Amino acid sequence: MRELAADILIVGGGLGGVAAALGALRNGHSVIMSEEYDWIGGQLTSQAVPPDEHSWVEQFGVTRSYQALRRGVRQYYRDHYPLTERSRNWGDLNPGAGWVSRLCHEPRVSLAVMQAMLMPFIGAKKLTLLQPYKPVSAETDGDTVRSVTLRHRDSGDKIVASAPYVIDATELGDLLPMTGTEYVTGFESQAETGEPSAPSEAQPHNQQAVSICFAVDHVDGNHVIDKPRNYDFWKAYQPEFWGGPLIGFKAPHPRTLEITERSFTPNPDDDPLLVDADQRRNPGDGNLWTFRRIAARRNFVEGAYASDICLVNWPMIDYFEAPIIDIPEDEYQRHLSAAADLSCSVFYWLQTEAPRVDGGQGFPGLRLRGDITGTEHGLAMAPYIRESRRIRAVTTVVEQDLSLEVRGEAGAVNYRDSVGVGMYRIDLHPSTGGDNYIDVGSCPFEIPLGALLPRRMKNLIPAGKTIGTTHITNGCYRLHPVEWNIGEVAGLLAAHCLEHGTTPHAVQADDRQLEQFQTKLYTEGVETRWPDVRGY
Repeated sequence: MRELAADILIVGGGLGGVAAALGALRNGHSVIMSEEYDWIGGQLTSQAVPPDEHSWVEQFGVTRSYQALRRGVRQYYRDHYPLTERSRNWGDLNPGAGWVSRLCHEPRVSLAVMQAMLMPFIGAKKLTLLQPYKPVSAETDGDTVRSVTLRHRDSGDKIVASAPYVIDATELGDLLPMTGTEYVTGFESQAETGEPSAPSEAQPHNQQAVSICFAVDHVDGNHVIDKPRNYDFWKAYQPEFWGGPLIGFKAPHPRTLEITERSFTPNPDDDPLLVDADQRRNPGDGNLWTFRRIAARRNFVEGAYASDICLVNWPMIDYFEAPIIDIPEDEYQRHLSAAADLSCSVFYWLQTEAPRVDGGQGFPGLRLRGDITGTEHGLAMAPYIRESRRIRAVTTVVEQDLSLEVRGEAGAVNYRDSVGVGMYRIDLHPSTGGDNYIDVGSCPFEIPLGALLPRRMKNLIPAGKTIGTTHITNGCYRLHPVEWNIGEVAGLLAAHCLEHGTTPHAVQADDRQLEQFQTKLYTEGVETRWPDVRGY
């Protein structure tokens, strides 16, 4: 087996992994980063989910480098896409004019921007990017991770990678069981966390739904696919709390749980510049076509796009039949295959049986756009993972730290060791324990450094959904800009410890060291407090 070594090893190349790499590389350190899929970027690219962001994202509340990523996406469209002059001059260009985000766009664009951000470090031989490699084992010495063995997805070749600091940026916290790091899964009990929304007893196998997204457009002709093998099962499938079949336009409203009916109208002749993607005012999911639209044809010169492109990440593709964490590999693959069957069944239903406003059934002009998601099968390259293993952390963020109902005008808890900020409603999709949506208003919140520190392991740092949140608070700490912030801080923390001969736990525990690190974050463009936006 080949052996590689660097200052910092990052396992997982999703948003947290990329941000961690950039933070470490900007400070002159060598990095090895692995990624199991063909694309880096995780939920923004291989999982094909447009960025879920808070309402103030254009002004504040994200890191400087995340803003650079967002600007890069818009500039890529201006440089390479046939935008109309009106759209080209739109300062807050929303290429897809989707209602879920002010920056709905095709996943290959953010992939290209992130690759460009990393490319100088690859050229300088400071970054070794290993794709597609997945971790299979780890070597530890007491409370220290010595190395991680990575296996090539296709050839089976293995590489043993080592570094003084190891960052877990995997989607499911793969390194935690491999390294013996203490962790939790699923729903904690109310007795443990004191959370108003928690159950009386812990439910470790009660985990959020996983979804396999896909992109579609709508053009002339008949593009109906073969009937999926399990279509009849999924068409008849009806969760007891759903108000009808899972595959349909009726579903519980996430905030009220009332059964609501959404519409689906391909290619409405709407004006992209009039779309106000602000979740405070309108969740935007009334018309599922425009909800997560990633290319609005009216943003481009006439004839450039024959159709809008719509990203399907809707309630009906949520797979909550069984958990996918801490189960045998064959079961894991079986459940992902079932989730893909559900997505294919939803697409076939849209093509053949979905009710139309004209009284007809089906939209045979719908096409799968696997070229947009980078696959031959037409679905996203990777499953959309909402919930991961989570470390037993020095600090665990709980619901009452940030719940709008609990905290009210006081706002979220201010942590002495804040290393970032975020904002999103606590947004839990139906889960494998039979729960309906849990959707709780939240205050703009902070990210405590203690949530990035395992209680025991000394050199393992999480860089995404594996931090010390609960099942509930994961629902708002899992979104794109927060994952990026967490990852960036993980990379900067490892770099800081190498430069100052200290440890992550010492930085968090010692006021002087913490102030020094927070000052470093400030110079790197990481906000640690929300601004006071009241009048003065």
